[in-house]
Amino acid sequence: MTNAQWFLLVGGLLLARGLTAPMLKRLPLTPAIIYLAVGLLFGPTVLNLFHFNPLKESALLEVLTEVVVLISLFSAGVKMPTPVSFARWRTPILLAWVSMTVSVALVAAFAYFLLGLPLGAGVLLGAILAPTDPVLATDVQIRHPGDRDQLRFTLTCEAGMNDGSAFPFVMLGLGLLGLHELGELGLRWALVDVLWATVAGIAIGVASGAAMAHLGQKLRGTPPRQKLMDDFLGLGLIGVVYGLSVMVDAWGFLAVFFAAVALRQTELKLAGAAPANMDLPHPDRIEPKAENVIPDDEPAPTVSEGSLVFKEHLERLSELMLILLIGGTLFLDSWSWRAVGLALFLFMVARPVSVLVGMLGTRTSWPIRGMVGWFGVRGIGSVYYLMYAIQHGLPEDLALDLIQLTLIAVTLSILVHGTSVKPLMRRFFRYRKHLPAP
Repeated sequence: MTNAQWFLLVGGLLLARGLTAPMLKRLPLTPAIIYLAVGLLFGPTVLNLFHFNPLKESALLEVLTEVVVLISLFSAGVKMPTPVSFARWRTPILLAWVSMTVSVALVAAFAYFLLGLPLGAGVLLGAILAPTDPVLATDVQIRHPGDRDQLRFTLTCEAGMNDGSAFPFVMLGLGLLGLHELGELGLRWALVDVLWATVAGIAIGVASGAAMAHLGQKLRGTPPRQKLMDDFLGLGLIGVVYGLSVMVDAWGFLAVFFAAVALRQTELKLAGAAPANMDLPHPDRIEPKAENVIPDDEPAPTVSEGSLVFKEHLERLSELMLILLIGGTLFLDSWSWRAVGLALFLFMVARPVSVLVGMLGTRTSWPIRGMVGWFGVRGIGSVYYLMYAIQHGLPEDLALDLIQLTLIAVTLSILVHGTSVKPLMRRFFRYRKHLPAP
């Protein structure tokens, strides 16, 4: 395709998306399904007007997906509606670490025993596919800082953390393939890639977010009239936190998410928000009368909330381009039984089982467990981990195999989860509405 044709295609998609927004809200479709369908139509699957080669363009794709995930993680962290406490964050923490580990193990076993992949490749594939995606799961995530729904809180918080908790398993897979140093008996991996990188990432994020909130109050005083400056500060915080994390071998995804959480919570404290305004029902209990509204007396944070809309716009534009390119990578013969079987195992077995294991011992209701177990959306984050592995020396034949398996899983996730999200969420909220008050 020529440059002019690309302008026509992307411009037409943007126009169609804007003009049909009210219609899409009524249909059981997500925008990502439309972008994917256009990519499949114009790509090698149907018309073959363009073909995007992810192996050849892995360096570019790694950077693009990295930026999109970072922006999405920051947006998710800003919308966290509760002060950080173990009681309220217990379920998302268990999902992000315990369920993550179980999911990686299940996918690795499937890949090793049924797909014939080396153990290291199986672990790497599990790490690529285990994290839920913060970019594509907007219909099941918190919509704004005043959204108090527990299901959306759990899914958003999990997605914000498991993009960092997956990285140790990525490094473990690369190490088993001889592409990363694990140390004797895996000691270096446990101390550096798991313990240090996780703790340091969270610490850098919390410290940076809190410092930004204090600096913003002292140097700027009242919220500025120019909201563009909030966008600069938000993007600048992402860049500084991620850069610092990479320099000290900490997980930058975790750092950016917790920087956003700390920024918002610190701003609320400095603004004098009453604790009652931020009070949520217990995370393991359905609250049938909770309203998704922002309290009138809740002060608006300066940096975090002021820059949220701009970042969400960047996120949506990036989603369009990346999903379009994913559609343009697939051929008809990409739909092998190996790839489809892995995706079905991931959706029907690995995700539900890992969620049930992670939620053992919690008081989470079974309807919420079922919804969380189903809506493990895979997307841009999985593509990033795959490109990261390729850039770290993954052999070409193995890289091609993992590309096919990963992209089919992402494509089916967009289709299956995208068509089911609206009907299931409507049914869930109708069910919750008719529950007796606790």
